[in-house]
Amino acid sequence: MKDNFDIFFRRKPALMLVFLKKNTRMRYGSILAKEVDCTYSHAVKILQTLEKLGLVLFEKKGRVKLIKLTKKGKEVADHIELIQNLVK
Repeated sequence: MKDNFDIFFRRKPALMLVFLKKNTRMRYGSILAKEVDCTYSHAVKILQTLEKLGLVLFEKKGRVKLIKLTKKGKEVADHIELIQNLVK
């Protein structure tokens, strides 16, 4: 049976925001994909949606894109973590 967290959220996008919040340094898409246990291509699709919602920013450094939470993204991640802790 899925844990209570899955009742309220799509797991991968929510976890991406929480992982980005917990790690203060910017992350690569491939590392983030491994952290939330999904393929790189799936992670990119999720991240593109999160960017459209204004929750993450991409910053190009050489050949790679780094991912950073926006202020709005941090607020959403804070709320996700709060709910996650309440339903444990």
